[in-house]
This record gives sequence, C-alpha cells and structure tokens, in this order.
Amino acid sequence: MDTPELLKQKLPHDAHNDGDFSLILELPENDKFFKKKKKLLEEMGSHAKFVYIQSSASTVELKSSLNLMLQRARIINLDELELYFSGEDVTDLVEFNSPRNEMEALNSILTAIAKLGGEHSAATALQELRVATVNLISEVAKNFKEERKVVTVSSCEQEKCLQQWGEDEGVKSQLEISYFEGAGRGAVARQDMRIGDIAMEIPLSIVISENLVHASQMHSILGEVEGMSAETMLLLWSMKEKHNPDSKFKLYFDTLPEKFKTGLSFGIEAIMSLDGTLLLEEIVQAKEHLRTQYDELFPALCNDHLDVFPPELYTWEQFLWACELWYSNSMKIMFNDGKLRTCLVPIAGFLNHSSCPHIVHYGKVDFTTNSIKFPLSRPCNAGEQCFLGYGNFSSSHLLTFYGFLPQLDNYYDVIPLDIDVESNEGFADTGPTSDWTSHMIRGTWFSKNLGIFRYGLPPSLLDHMRRSRNPFLQTFNLTPEKLEIELEILRDLCSMFQDMTDALGDAQLDDRETTSWDTKLALDFKYLQRRIFYSVVASCQAGCELVESELQRYRL
Repeated sequence: MDTPELLKQKLPHDAHNDGDFSLILELPENDKFFKKKKKLLEEMGSHAKFVYIQSSASTVELKSSLNLMLQRARIINLDELELYFSGEDVTDLVEFNSPRNEMEALNSILTAIAKLGGEHSAATALQELRVATVNLISEVAKNFKEERKVVTVSSCEQEKCLQQWGEDEGVKSQLEISYFEGAGRGAVARQDMRIGDIAMEIPLSIVISENLVHASQMHSILGEVEGMSAETMLLLWSMKEKHNPDSKFKLYFDTLPEKFKTGLSFGIEAIMSLDGTLLLEEIVQAKEHLRTQYDELFPALCNDHLDVFPPELYTWEQFLWACELWYSNSMKIMFNDGKLRTCLVPIAGFLNHSSCPHIVHYGKVDFTTNSIKFPLSRPCNAGEQCFLGYGNFSSSHLLTFYGFLPQLDNYYDVIPLDIDVESNEGFADTGPTSDWTSHMIRGTWFSKNLGIFRYGLPPSLLDHMRRSRNPFLQTFNLTPEKLEIELEILRDLCSMFQDMTDALGDAQLDDRETTSWDTKLALDFKYLQRRIFYSVVASCQAGCELVESELQRYRL
C-alpha cells in the first residue's frame, strides 16, 4: 500500500489564531480499495476530514485531536483482510484492527507532525502530539512483544567475520548478530534507537542481484534457455558461487546452513503428520513444481556445458538448497531504474520476522548514497532483538518457505473456503460485504463483534450464505423467518468445521517428545489449525444459543 499523502492546511488568520493549524491525512486515489475506504471515511462524519489544533490546546484537547487523526489513519491504512473480516463496519474499523494497521497509522501521523514541525509557532503542541504518538507506538510494541533469550554460541565467530567484512565494504549497522533460544540467529541493538533511526545501511556493492549473473560466464548460456527468469539464473549462479573459494561473497556463503529447515525439506513422516490440512497438499505441490523445474534444466545443462555446470554442483539436493536459500533470505529491492529485483542482502538477511516488527519500510535503493537503508518504525532498546517485517504472510507460508511459525497470534492465518460464489446479478444489494469473490475464516478470537447476526464470524461469509437461501433479505430485523435462516446457517457452518476438526485426527495421539524437527513443526501447525477450527465451532454454537433465545420469545 502506498503511504498516504500527508497534507497540511494553515487556516485563515481571521478565523483562527496565528500558529493554529489543521492536519489532513489524505486517502491516495490509487489505493486498491479507494471506494470502500472513501465510503468509510464519509461515514465517520465531516468532523473527521481534518483535525484543527490550537497552539494553546490543553493536553486533553490534544489527546482528543490525536484520537481523531488515529481513527482516520486506521481506515486509510486498512488492507484487504482487515476490510473483509470487519464487514466494513466503520464502528469496528476506527478502533484497533491489527498491530500492522496500528503501526502504519501511528507512523503516518508522526510523518504529518514532522512535516509541520519546522514551520509553525505551535512547537510545544506539536512536540506534545509527537510524544503522545510515540507513547502509543511503544504501547502497541509492549502488547505484542516477543521474548527470546540470547544465548552465546561459539559459531558466532563466522557471523562476526561476516560483519567485519561488511563494515570493510561500507556497511553501517547499529545491530549485532546473535543467537536466540528457539529461533536461531537474529540481531540485537547495540544501543538505544529511536523511530526514524537507521538500524542498518547496506551498500549496493555487496547486494547479490542479477547484475552478478550478467557478468558471469553462464549468462550467455542461460539467456538462450526459453522461459529462463532472472530469479532462476540467480539461483543457479548461487549454487556454483557457494563453492568458489575466491568469491567476494565467500564469508556470506560460509555463514549459511548446510541444510535449511523449511517445509520444503520435510520428510515423509512430517508431511504425513499434516494429514487433514491444506498445507500437506501445498508442500507436495511445491516440491513437485521444483522437481519439474530441475528436471527441465538438468542434466541437459551439465551435458551441454560441462565446464560451466559441473554435475557435482548441480544435484537435486543442491538445487533444493538454493531454492530454500532464495525463498527464505531474498528481498524485493526497488532499484533506481524503477525495476523491482529479487536480491540477497548479506547481513540484513539475519534479521528475524515479527508480527510487530521494528523495520517495516525498506527495500528501495537510496540514490543519494547508493545503498539500502533499514529505518525503524518503533523504538528498539540496547540489547533488544530488532525485528524485520517479512510481509503479511500466513503461518502456512512462513512454515513452507521460511521454516518457522510465528510466536504470537498471526492475524494473517486465514483458511480459504471452497464455497461457490454466485454473481450478484439478480440478487438484492445487501451492502458493502456483497462484492467479495472468495471467502475465508480465521480464529474468531480476533473478532470484535460476537453479537447476533455477527457471532465473531466473517460478515461477508454470512451475507453470502444468507443470499444463497433468500436473495432478498436486506435487513437484520429480528423476525422468525430470518432467525430460522440464521440458525440453519450456523448449524451448517458448525457441521462443516466440526468435520474439518475431525479430519485432523486425535490430538492426544500427537507424540512431540520423540519426533524430529520437521514433525514437531508439522504438529505445531496442526495444533494451530485445530485451534482455529475449535474457535469457529465454538462461535457457531454460541451463535445458535443466541438465535434460539430470540426465537424462544416468539414461541411464547
């Protein structure tokens, strides 16, 4: 999502005191959900279009102004899932939605304050607003803090050598590579850092990108292969460069594991432990795709160009290793020519993921320094692990391609539903939730509204099921006919998700003590799936009780 355009408006002197100002957070017209968000902002009322602030405002007045700005910023920064699971209910959306949304909203307010700070006489009010906003950011971070104990391991020497190499090459870093209990390598802050500070700056000269392949002997060969992408070229280049003793990146490759532990390396036992989940099929299909890709390239490349592609370096095992390297460590970087390229960024790749990361906005080359900068979106204290946001991914994606499950509840843990979605043609317009073309569920513990007609379930899913039974139900009046439909829907959903739960097998049979790393990870994922299904079943059962209670009134 593009950063909202921040506009400032100085009001006329004859209307307000000199030094007073108003702040506007503008919704970009190129936003994917511009129409939906515009409608939500209009529903907030004209008082929320901008926030007028007096230079003499009291602390209470400033707090009220900040709350209005935050409500607007939350809506501007909504993503697709937040819109879907809220049912586009403005009363829900102006409140807390997710740590991602909250951090984006608060940081956009900080940016607006910074733009005004140097040109207004109301410096005290602006500073107070900034402090209050930073305090809110710190509060969110505290509520979503991930605890990992730093452990001292002798193998950190390799990482220290890499860091020294990086510094010699121009890397600037306020972070130290360390090992964390249960999480492997990560990075801790060397000193206290504030919002906006640059935690790390990597010169483009040590970034591994397609330019390196262009300069290699294999580029002319691979360029003749039909359908060969820049990413695949890089993958094949790294398979060979890993073994090059004279490589500029030798210290980087030396710090990489001999075997990655992602879902792509799951053994048969671990894969079978996923029985009953969609992830089983996803991993099998992903490995089959990679195997097909490998077989299309080898042994043909080795046979035709033995000197460039020696067979011992291009085995299936080496190919899978390189795939896992690029899946788990690469970053999308926007270069100065406007092209987005997949790259490996030495040292920065050691930062771990979090649901509430310190670093969110990165991945663009700064043309003034020819480097990639990693600024903080929230403070990071000395000795604290500094997290990087990998993206808004589900746990199944993180397990398959990165090899871990988030420590905290993941707002993006959604399960797609195989439900036919008919065209709206011929159906009554039931509101903003009627135009979603696919449906999904997630843990109902994230839901704000557990009342009748909502039950903690996705409003769009419920509306779809209502329309399939009666296309002309347009209101939520408590009539016996509508309540009977509600009861039917809830019972159908309860039965559906109880069957999904049963398909996962008996949790008591899961043996976590004697299993390997991959089977343990598979069982942890299965536990997460059960928890989601249990929550949906419980919400449906509670909803049935609500509806039956209302129906009972009509039967008396």
